[in-house]
Amino acid sequence: MGKSKSSGNNGNGNSSENISSFQNLNKREQIERAKVFSEQYRVDDGSNFRLKNYDTYAHFDLGDEDKSLVSDTLQMGIEALVKMQDVLYAQGKWSLLLVFQAMDAAGKDGAIKHVMSGINPQGCQVSSFKAPSNEELDHDFLWRCQKHLPERGRIGIFNRSYYEEVLVVRVHEQILRSQKLAEELITDSIWKERFEDIRNFEKYLNRNGTIVIKFFLNVSKEEQKKRFIERIDDADKNWKFSAADIREREYWDSYMDNYEEMIKNTTTENSPWYVIPADNKSYARIAIASAIIHTLDEMDLEYPKVSEEKIAELNQIREKLIEEEN
Repeated sequence: MGKSKSSGNNGNGNSSENISSFQNLNKREQIERAKVFSEQYRVDDGSNFRLKNYDTYAHFDLGDEDKSLVSDTLQMGIEALVKMQDVLYAQGKWSLLLVFQAMDAAGKDGAIKHVMSGINPQGCQVSSFKAPSNEELDHDFLWRCQKHLPERGRIGIFNRSYYEEVLVVRVHEQILRSQKLAEELITDSIWKERFEDIRNFEKYLNRNGTIVIKFFLNVSKEEQKKRFIERIDDADKNWKFSAADIREREYWDSYMDNYEEMIKNTTTENSPWYVIPADNKSYARIAIASAIIHTLDEMDLEYPKVSEEKIAELNQIREKLIEEEN
């Protein structure tokens, strides 16, 4: 069941104490702390989920002299991810799909950029999904995303995803009428059916070695307004702003209702949603990194074992190389 949280407290003292002590832990302890930290935002069972129970703002109670701790902690999380991703790539048996959904200006792009900044590009791929093309509309609503699923050993990132089909399409039902669906398929049960299709799709992926975790960056309407104004005032950010963003803002309440329905109906134990407080970007990034670390750790990753014959062969090659130097 979803859990109501405030100020980022994970039950083990205040956040400033937790983040300070984090840096003094060994790698195993850091991973365990990351798991505990991320759990407060994880929704395994949506039956009683209510979005209003999840805060949009959380923070570390740090003084100005300690703010570098936040940056250092995120960097430590990134370093842990880099090492785990290297093992994931080497093992080549599992893949991880990260789905990011949010209102405009919630910080999806920044979170992806910062949290995944150290990941080997060969083992990571980012796909962004905007309005579907005519070709994509000629297929089922999952098709365009299926084409971008990560290969074994890789991390795939969806910046928006097939979940748009139960969000923007549901808020603007006229879009549904233009999606080339037969009239008899557009029934009162279509959203329930799409939720079922998504759950089954993610179960299928899980059974075939692709683990799916989803992030909803929970930004407040007031914070979105602030970020929109910043984009308008900063010439270097003007390109990120569109009049369409303001039009969608007018449907805020409808979106919140549909996000709640989406999370309630598509979160599962194996493919959970994380509802991340997104008004504080630094805090959100640490929470996201912690959740990814948690998920990778549960895969029991290890480098491939080398046979005795292979080791013997490598030793022979090593001796030849040494002789070559002499």
